[in-house]
Amino acid sequence: MNHDRYDDDYIRTILRSVRSIAVVGASPNTVRPSYFLFKYMLERGYDMIPVNPGQAGKQMLGKTFVASLQEIGRPVDMIDIFRASEHVMPIVDAALALTPPPRVIWMQLGVRNDAAATKIEAAGIKVVMNRCPKIEYGRLSSEISWMGVNSRTLSSKRAPVPVHGVQRLSLDRQSVTGAGTTAADRAAQEK
Repeated sequence: MNHDRYDDDYIRTILRSVRSIAVVGASPNTVRPSYFLFKYMLERGYDMIPVNPGQAGKQMLGKTFVASLQEIGRPVDMIDIFRASEHVMPIVDAALALTPPPRVIWMQLGVRNDAAATKIEAAGIKVVMNRCPKIEYGRLSSEISWMGVNSRTLSSKRAPVPVHGVQRLSLDRQSVTGAGTTAADRAAQEK
């Protein structure tokens, strides 16, 4: 597979199919990207598992840190790696040793290890490198555009404030114009 570019359907299928995500390198520091990702995906209904040996036993957003993938003690759909590229292979080896193994191994922005990707794909597991699931979810659901980012419009007008909190959009959205909204989207908009 070409890991320089991913088809939207490939990413969308992954984000629709996984429910549990172990974040290796998760940080309780509220200004770290791993914290933002963890909180965002948790708020969208994913079962998030923080993995960081330096934080083992502590809590983050109501979830308990584990020291390693082996300590999770239950199946995990996706492993999201927030570690430098040179640290990826040992994490991949630990992931492949899990029973059952995850369905997806995702490497964060700036993280790429082609040898690890080859090994993962040989095991029949999907791979994403140098991407962020939070950004991809926001982009594919149009939340990024809805929230005023990447709207291709610069304006001094204040964005309208939602009456009942922040609207959550679905990955099933097909375009920014609203075509393809689902019943769940319409129900969320009516709240």
